[in-house]
Amino acid sequence: MTTAPHAAREPRPVAPGFDLIGDDAYYDDPATFFANVRDEYPVFFYPYLGAWIVTRREDVEVVLSNWQDFSSGANSALIEVPERHRETMPGELVSQMLVGSDPPSHTLHRSVAQPGFTKARMEALRPEIEKRAHRIIDTFETAGSGNIIDDYCLELTTQTLLAHMGLGWEHDAMMRQLRDDNARVLSSAQEPLPEDIADEVWDRYVGANLELRELIEQRRRNPRADLISDMATARTKDGDYALTPDQIAVHLSEFAQAGADTTAQAMANAILYLAKHPDTLAEAIADPQLWPRVFEETVRLRPSSTFASRRAEKDVELSGVRIRKGDMIWVVLASANTDPDVTDRPFEFDIHRPDPEAHLSFTRGRHTCLGQNLARVQGATGLQVLFERLPSLRPAPEVPLDFVRMALVPARRTLPVTWDTADVERSEKKAIREMTLRVVERTTESDGVISLVLAHPDGGELPEWRPGAHIDVHAGVAGGGRVCQYSLCSSPTDRGRWRIGVLREPDSRGGSVHLHDQVDVGSSLTVSWPRNNFRFRQAERYVFVAGGIGITPLIPMIEQAEAAGAQWTLLYGGRTRASMAFVDELARYGDRVVVRPEDEYGLLDLEGLLGEVRADTLVYACGPEPLLQAVEDVMAPWPVGSLRTERFAPRTLVRSEPDEEFEVEFAESGVTATVPPGTSVLAVAEAHGITALSSCQEGTCGTCETRVLAGRADHRDSILTPAEQAANRTMMICVSRAEKGCARLVLDH
Repeated sequence: MTTAPHAAREPRPVAPGFDLIGDDAYYDDPATFFANVRDEYPVFFYPYLGAWIVTRREDVEVVLSNWQDFSSGANSALIEVPERHRETMPGELVSQMLVGSDPPSHTLHRSVAQPGFTKARMEALRPEIEKRAHRIIDTFETAGSGNIIDDYCLELTTQTLLAHMGLGWEHDAMMRQLRDDNARVLSSAQEPLPEDIADEVWDRYVGANLELRELIEQRRRNPRADLISDMATARTKDGDYALTPDQIAVHLSEFAQAGADTTAQAMANAILYLAKHPDTLAEAIADPQLWPRVFEETVRLRPSSTFASRRAEKDVELSGVRIRKGDMIWVVLASANTDPDVTDRPFEFDIHRPDPEAHLSFTRGRHTCLGQNLARVQGATGLQVLFERLPSLRPAPEVPLDFVRMALVPARRTLPVTWDTADVERSEKKAIREMTLRVVERTTESDGVISLVLAHPDGGELPEWRPGAHIDVHAGVAGGGRVCQYSLCSSPTDRGRWRIGVLREPDSRGGSVHLHDQVDVGSSLTVSWPRNNFRFRQAERYVFVAGGIGITPLIPMIEQAEAAGAQWTLLYGGRTRASMAFVDELARYGDRVVVRPEDEYGLLDLEGLLGEVRADTLVYACGPEPLLQAVEDVMAPWPVGSLRTERFAPRTLVRSEPDEEFEVEFAESGVTATVPPGTSVLAVAEAHGITALSSCQEGTCGTCETRVLAGRADHRDSILTPAEQAANRTMMICVSRAEKGCARLVLDH
């Protein structure tokens, strides 16, 4: 650490007993900690830092608003680069950090990065933040407890920043480490870097910068729609590149820290404040538009960075204390935000303040936080999704004061929390769980059939599933906004990849044509979590019957039957051999797979296959409706429950009588309503503001399955077996109604 030399001078006032590093009160509540000294010592010298501490709002604004008299240059100019790294990372380069530079250099560098952090750009990023927030919660929601900082807050902010920079999972580990190392390097300008970690920190920091420089060169040659490309391709009026790759890499290192850790700390602090103010939490959950105010009030009371530091460029006087040219000044943002001379009820957590952004947590003047728009969108969105999914989440009874003990950025490392895992079931009733995956493989499997292999953009594990499961795939605007269901046909043991088979159907609703014509390796698809209405059950023997693309859900079933050592046979039919997908893949099973193209063999010999009734056998059939009807007819003598089918289109039902009006009671919501003829129970629920999930709205996907508490349903779906329909435990409210003579249904909604 380097400080400016001082000639003999008058004694400098100090605050007796003041200790930022060793006093737990500072880490527990910085604002209250400084309130205890602000009145008596509004400006005082702190020998440990060799700097002046400024606590009053009026003085803090003077320092932040005048860069000519109070320079930011010392924030990075005083960083001592180890000699072995000075050729690669010269001190002059490090001193160009945005947080540690002044105009005109700061103006140029900031102008290159600024377009990437506009309000409009950050709002456009919000859907991606929401998706990643849900995906992260998916990984830990059933645990019931955890360290919310590592499990969620830092995970979300880091992933968001990676997405904004256009970096994939292969750079994840590097950027996470750079987040921490940049904080250490920056703080070393004012606070000593511990000797036992100094070499490791600098080696990693420089190594990451070298890798970023290569990425910047690549984006300069092949730009994308991301922050790195924006900065790499920015040019001056003369047409030259505005910044070098070395300079951009330094700024990206800053963003790795500032764009992740500070917002993560703010979300953790908000959780603590909301636990003390349950009425405010309930209010925000009920009205999501209040989450930005929750975030603002949190950072007002507890800024993630307690201080902003400057260097006096001339002799100045603040609150009657004389500060000499060259002296370092640390202004206390937490104290300025809670100065009673400026803020009414300064220590109350009040999300309804008339001007919620009237604080200095993002500083002021030329050094107003570049990423404040990102922090605001990310913090509010992260809190909203967290409490929508886990509304019972609260801090554990004992919260340790586990901090990285740095005065400038006192980062909390641990915030243990608990929640009621019943939240998981409740949230599943309110929203279809979705994620955005990337196409990593595309293969032509037969005439008219392709397979798409999907994986997480960040390389993470996909949700667990079992044979028979399907997913909803959004075709997007180009696909007519259709949502189509496709069976998973990969191995359930592979948690990193999902495969679907897609038959091109020109006469359908357009989803399959879009996937065939517009989707390729690198494309992104929004898909649901797996649902399973075609569950694979244990048996001694299986018969599988597939027609065309109906082979897809049977492939993982066959794999599981084989692994279990069960006896099985597959009868696979199609129009022609060339139209039948995955035949080569199935060839490894030998003569247990019987392939029968219609143009060679005619219709499938179902009588020969299923004519003998066997009590030890389960039959799984999937394909076009004529095939499934034929299987049902042949198996009429078999025991109930022997046949399981999955339909791609709704079963054709012939009604001999018109629908009748009936009453439905939604027990959980306390709503009773009339369901007129021609109107579905689903539509009535939605009309009364009741959250009811749905997807296909034709009784084939199972999304809207609802428990029947009383009354008998007229089951019109294509999912429930005859035995399940007779049991009347659930119904598909998109198509099924009350049975004739049943005037009232009571449903669990």
